[in-house]
Amino acid sequence: MSDRHLIALGTSSQVPTRERNHNGYFVRWDAAGLLFDPGEGTQRQMTHFGVAAADITAIFLTHLHGDHCLGLPGVLQRLSLDGVQHPVDLYYPASGAEYVHRLRRASIFTETAVIRERPITTPGVVHATERFRIEAYALDHTVESWGYRLVEPDTLTLIPEKLEAVGLRGPAVGQLKQQGFFDLPNGRRIQASEVGRPKRGSSFAFVMDSRLCDGARQLAAGVDTLLCEATFLESEALEAQRYGHMTARQAATLAREAQSGLLVLTHFSRRYRSTEPFIAEASLLHPNVVALSDGMMVSLRAAATGRVGRMTNGQAR
Repeated sequence: MSDRHLIALGTSSQVPTRERNHNGYFVRWDAAGLLFDPGEGTQRQMTHFGVAAADITAIFLTHLHGDHCLGLPGVLQRLSLDGVQHPVDLYYPASGAEYVHRLRRASIFTETAVIRERPITTPGVVHATERFRIEAYALDHTVESWGYRLVEPDTLTLIPEKLEAVGLRGPAVGQLKQQGFFDLPNGRRIQASEVGRPKRGSSFAFVMDSRLCDGARQLAAGVDTLLCEATFLESEALEAQRYGHMTARQAATLAREAQSGLLVLTHFSRRYRSTEPFIAEASLLHPNVVALSDGMMVSLRAAATGRVGRMTNGQAR
């Protein structure tokens, strides 16, 4: 199993179906476990698809409509029940603070987990580690909504032949990686850029419940994987506009214009029994499209190398 992957815990929109649970998306990114929009039933879906409470290091809510947050009480209580030791950051639109407070106190339980609330008020970086940062940008929905963008810093891949040519080996290479330069005995300073080639950092965007807008474009710009809502088909474009959603065609337009890599469609209206029309519609505009079903896993590492597109046993590889 890849150490960078997306697991779809739920892929329906406002109303769940026999095949689709309310929203819920878990992203494993190395040691980080990021839970996005836990709708009703997320705790059960986590158990069903192999996500432990202890795997979660941060939770991100795009907005406070029920299909994106009603699973939060169960998840938070599970963190305490399972004795999770590390703190968990909880990101949400600042205007939804009252609802978050109600969800956190929805029933009687003993809270032992440390939940650090991080209300979002302005666009930009909201979460940062040594390995990646997460940016938030406002979307165009019927209520305040934010999308999220995970970005890994660019790095350098050192080239063995170039290292050998300047006589760097062993501990000296380690110092070069750590410092970005190494001073040779003869006084010459070797910069890492002289013996390496740039490696672009991987990226992932989460765009949920929004019309096409500038915020969605900022989130999607150049990402390896764009997870995007596609509640309707283009035949219901007027309905999508009215309720603050996108069609599959609009999601594909976003991915094409933003030069995104893999387009992952989700948040399907209950009126549709098959996602084949969504794939067909989006594929007219974008070459690499996947439509999620509950339990599907998408390798984000493979997406970063452009190798996703073949479906095997419910997984996108």
